[in-house]
Amino acid sequence: MHDLGSATAALATLVKHIDDSQLAAPTPCSAYALGDLLDHVDGLALAFTVAARKESSGEGPPPPGDASRLAQDWRTRIPRRLEELATAWRDPAAWEGTTAAGGVEMDGATTALVATNEVVVHGWDIARASGQEFEPGDESVAAARAFVEMFSGPGTEAMRGEIFGPEVAAAEGATAMEQLVAMTGRDPRWTA
Repeated sequence: MHDLGSATAALATLVKHIDDSQLAAPTPCSAYALGDLLDHVDGLALAFTVAARKESSGEGPPPPGDASRLAQDWRTRIPRRLEELATAWRDPAAWEGTTAAGGVEMDGATTALVATNEVVVHGWDIARASGQEFEPGDESVAAARAFVEMFSGPGTEAMRGEIFGPEVAAAEGATAMEQLVAMTGRDPRWTA
């Protein structure tokens, strides 16, 4: 088990400081503008909270993020959902047995790694797009990396599917966060 709290709190802080004028800004996650990515984070926070509680949403994969679906209160709603996400994964029962998120059934521990990866990597995306700093904590970066490593290295290209782009070489001396985002196919030096 690891605590998602430092990563979710860091992401919540980013969300609270985004201006409406930034919602159309590009992000390192090339499929999404910043507002689209915020909608995606809103949905994933709820989906992985439901997964931790072993509740069934009865839904399959969520639709792609879309800024037009952001609720009026997104600056308070998304941080609240992120806090609920961290709280739900503090229950040891969340890590046991099987659960499902986005229509994909997995064991609890793997689901927690996926949730952590989503928060950490998209937190970095949002920070870059909005010109903020993001410090999710070493434990969260390590947990996200543990998930991404399952799809990294020679011979894993087919497994990466549409989840990650082709791996990027991290610069010598890169931080753990820079190494992680490079493994997901993002350029650690990306700027808006």
